[in-house]
Amino acid sequence: MLVTLTFGLLFVLFILLKLILIVEMREVCIIERLGKFRAVMQPGVHFLIPFIDRVAYRHETREQVLDIPAQSCISKDNIQINVDGLVYIKVMDGMKASYGIEDYRNASVNLAQTTMRSEIGKLNLSETFSERDKLNETIVTEIDKASDPWGIKVLRYEVKNITPSPNVIHTLEKQMEAEREKRAEITLAEAERESTINLSEGQRQEAINLSEGDKQRQINEAEGRAREIEILTQASAEGVNMIAKAALKEGGDKAIKMRLLEQYIQQTGDILATADVSVLPAEIAKLEGFFDGMEKVTATTQGGQA
Repeated sequence: MLVTLTFGLLFVLFILLKLILIVEMREVCIIERLGKFRAVMQPGVHFLIPFIDRVAYRHETREQVLDIPAQSCISKDNIQINVDGLVYIKVMDGMKASYGIEDYRNASVNLAQTTMRSEIGKLNLSETFSERDKLNETIVTEIDKASDPWGIKVLRYEVKNITPSPNVIHTLEKQMEAEREKRAEITLAEAERESTINLSEGQRQEAINLSEGDKQRQINEAEGRAREIEILTQASAEGVNMIAKAALKEGGDKAIKMRLLEQYIQQTGDILATADVSVLPAEIAKLEGFFDGMEKVTATTQGGQA
């Protein structure tokens, strides 16, 4: 009797488990009745017909992250690189996810790999690094188009690593070193060029400044001489006017003659003091010539007598 009661309780419990379905908030359940699709059960409590209805599939409704394994790709410039990434998907239609594809996760990963390999082949090596955002958007668009019949939505794709082969890395390092040396040489050449230009500009400016200074000096000297001549001319004119006025007075002509005689004597003395040769007035020069002639005659006469 106890054994029968125990089996009866277990049977009732089994029936209750088959009768009541509790769907959690993070999932949806696909119900089949006698092997045929019946309904998509949303989160909550549902009642089933035991042995007739069954839960065929359970799908995660939260956003899922699938790791894309690294794979070898060939870029547009024939360089081999290894690329891996992450794809973010979400189940939007439980029925399509159950009957539209066998395994939407595996299909999403394979589709992401093939799409990534195709898009990498359209880009150069440098573009795969600089246009990573564009690459991600293109892969998302292509995967989303293909995965629409599967009842899933591809939210985004992220390239994790782009790794060239060791030989390519070695070649790139040499290329970068050559580029650095080239830039250094260009910088030095530019610096030397700028230095030469600055030096020539300095010399040019110095020459301009010197010429401007010399020009200004000559102008100043010329203006000084002109001013001196002007002052002397004015002084001479005033002197002449004064002399003319004095000459009109009584005894003025005698005073003028006396003044001229004084100037003549003073200038003659100045000439005699500074000249390297004997400079005499005409009358004295004639007298000096007479005595020289007398000396020569006397010397000749004395020689004849001897």
